[in-house]
Amino acid sequence: MKFEDFYLKGYNWIVRYGLRAIVALILLSIGFWVIGKIKNLLHNSLDKRNVDPSLRPFLLSVSVIFLQGLLLLAAMQVVGIQMTIFAAFVGAFGVAAGLALSGTLQNFTSGVLILILKPFRVGDNIIAQGHEGIVHSIEIFYTIVTTFDNRTVILPNSKLSNEVIVNLSREGIRRLDVEIKLPFAIPFDNVRAVLENTIRANTDLLKEPKFRIGVSSVDPDGYKVIVNTWVKPEGYQDIKLQLQQKIMEDVVAGGIKLPGL
Repeated sequence: MKFEDFYLKGYNWIVRYGLRAIVALILLSIGFWVIGKIKNLLHNSLDKRNVDPSLRPFLLSVSVIFLQGLLLLAAMQVVGIQMTIFAAFVGAFGVAAGLALSGTLQNFTSGVLILILKPFRVGDNIIAQGHEGIVHSIEIFYTIVTTFDNRTVILPNSKLSNEVIVNLSREGIRRLDVEIKLPFAIPFDNVRAVLENTIRANTDLLKEPKFRIGVSSVDPDGYKVIVNTWVKPEGYQDIKLQLQQKIMEDVVAGGIKLPGL
């Protein structure tokens, strides 16, 4: 190709597209500045609305990327770039990515819903997928639960959003049940008196709702007495172990003979 031909084509391109390119660059400069201002406003708005800290970076990133994508498309239209091939490429890529990442996208969507709807929070005691423990962190794709025997369980968010979750901390209190079996020779009133003294002396148990003591079942070889009392969710297992030990000690000290003793 001769230099004159190259120069002529370059000159024609500048004449035809030069002004459009300058306008597109100006549009991009102004657009990115406006998007920066919008990002700051959105950040302040999320802070005022107390949106979950784990969700804020995601919402900001998605919003900024969406606005930047629209800005780039607008600039390409100003320059005169045909969008047909570009749109077809993006559509094909989107379909392929959606099929390949369907499970990941489901976890992602579920994570957003969990952070927005808050069926549980960090620090809550939950039972999910056969595991009981404390919620350590809620990520976009998964939730980390630490069990009471110090195992780390990583649960996909899609499982948590589509199946049953038992939140043991949500109501702020939990009922603690202790059951003991006694022979018919032991009067129930004697047992009740001992158990009432044990419960009233325990400072870890709540005064309200009021505790309850009753016969839970009658068997051929004796009857069972159940104690229903209320505690804070924190330290539930420790309080239960301590209360069961104290009940056993006070019952024996009260002259009540337990089966096998």
